[in-house]
Amino acid sequence: MSQTLVIAPLLVALFTAILTLLTRSNDLLTRTVSWLGGLAYVAAVAALFDRIVLPLGSESATVAYQVSNWRAPFGIVLVADALSVFMLGLAAAVSLAALSFAVLYVDSYGQRLTFHPLYHFMMLGVTGSFLTGDLFNLFVWFEVMLMSSYILVLFYGGPKHTRAALNYVVLNLIGSAVMLVAIGGLYSTTGTLNMADLARRLLDPGAYGVDVVPVLGLAGVLFAVFALKAGIFPFQFWVPAAYEAAPAPVTAVLSGVVKKVGVYAIVRLYFTVFAAATLPTSLSLPGLSGTSPLAFFGPVLFLMATASIVVGGVGAVGRENLDTLLAHSSISQVGFIALPLAVAATAPTESLRLLGVVAALVYAFNHGLAKGLLFLVSGTVFSAFGSIEFDDLGGVASRAPLLAASFLVGALALVGVPPLSGFFGKLLVFDVTARATATGAAGAAAALAVALVGAVLTIAYYTRAWNVVFWGERSGVVERALPDRWTVAGDGGVATDGGPVRRLSLTGEMVVVVALAVAVVGFGVGFEGLYVAAESAARAALDTGTYVNAVAPAEVSG
Repeated sequence: MSQTLVIAPLLVALFTAILTLLTRSNDLLTRTVSWLGGLAYVAAVAALFDRIVLPLGSESATVAYQVSNWRAPFGIVLVADALSVFMLGLAAAVSLAALSFAVLYVDSYGQRLTFHPLYHFMMLGVTGSFLTGDLFNLFVWFEVMLMSSYILVLFYGGPKHTRAALNYVVLNLIGSAVMLVAIGGLYSTTGTLNMADLARRLLDPGAYGVDVVPVLGLAGVLFAVFALKAGIFPFQFWVPAAYEAAPAPVTAVLSGVVKKVGVYAIVRLYFTVFAAATLPTSLSLPGLSGTSPLAFFGPVLFLMATASIVVGGVGAVGRENLDTLLAHSSISQVGFIALPLAVAATAPTESLRLLGVVAALVYAFNHGLAKGLLFLVSGTVFSAFGSIEFDDLGGVASRAPLLAASFLVGALALVGVPPLSGFFGKLLVFDVTARATATGAAGAAAALAVALVGAVLTIAYYTRAWNVVFWGERSGVVERALPDRWTVAGDGGVATDGGPVRRLSLTGEMVVVVALAVAVVGFGVGFEGLYVAAESAARAALDTGTYVNAVAPAEVSG
């Protein structure tokens, strides 16, 4: 039964996508099936979390599902451990909120235009990426996720959306092609694509005739692909246009969940798999030391994280549109996720490495919730006032105090104000960089300085957004918004996009937004549970031996 639970989230997402495709002719039925499928997905992830992680603080389990009973490394394997279910938990929380919002936000024509099948196929790809146990199927699940997201970015079909989708498609197709080439190279070099078997061969390369130097180069190529998926500098240029073009609930998932797939791939492959290798002492580069592949990738990741924090933060400060500000903020915030990973990669002690991965996971979880919340707030602002341009807005707090309060919760969470969950994420980032500095780790002091600069920039652009959009005097656009739009819309009313206005739709959107804001507060107040889960996930990421033995026992792979 426990092995079957591993595939439960995948099956739920797949069958929901198929059912919403079959019921497209009935708008209400499609929405109902879609939302119930989203709820079932949350239940499946919760059951898997209970099996793998609970009770919190106990030793987590690692469960492998061998598809068609073909044993790893010869067959397809799906693996659930504390790291994968931690990421699935984030995906479930954000996706249900975004889906609940989409049922109300997207007009009737859009609902019938395959929105729901595409949404659930995208979540299918996300789920498969978190659970897969081999590199080739990681590529396959990436493509399932990205093919759906391509259409969702293009969903509105205007010139702006077409340009954004074209950039998004071309860059990700190039990344996918490069990824496939790198995977082929790894197979020819190591003779396997199963992650557990690959780690075993890297632990003892002589026994399997593996040359680890080409593996390092191919791992570097894969690293660039994952950075592109995560939107880390210098691969961030697709982010603003794509996030602005997509519908608000889709953008919430792109920023809150899809980006985290790239982060997960970096943690899983480089800390669980490639870290098993020992490089020859003759291999050295200027400024780099150590025989672990992490010693090579750590400084590179540090430079990318630094640039992301600064470029994204500076870009967000000058934006005049709520979505573009949030998009540039996402570039900066993913830098805060990558920064502790860079410190962990070059950490002199195992405890510091563990803390670095914990900090990255906690920050990723907080960013997923908070940024998903902020994009849904932006969508609600557009629904209520017809614009998200700074020039059109002002005084929103006086007309919609709950909406303003929800934005404030999301913004303060990313700034790092207690007792919100973001405070603890940012505190852990500063903690790990400060501890690394105290141990004399190379570059740790610079990492601490970068984190401080990024924190100041975060305060600057969210303060500006609050003052311009929500505070001050009401603008004409806000003043003209009808009070009854928040509660009742006449059956004959017409929305700004030409679709029928649904009774109580804005109120429903507000319920979703407030619920997500409450979750952000709740994970802060109950942070101990989140920390314990993140620590279990980090231990699973660093425990190569347990992962290998659970997925591909030696008597099978040998």
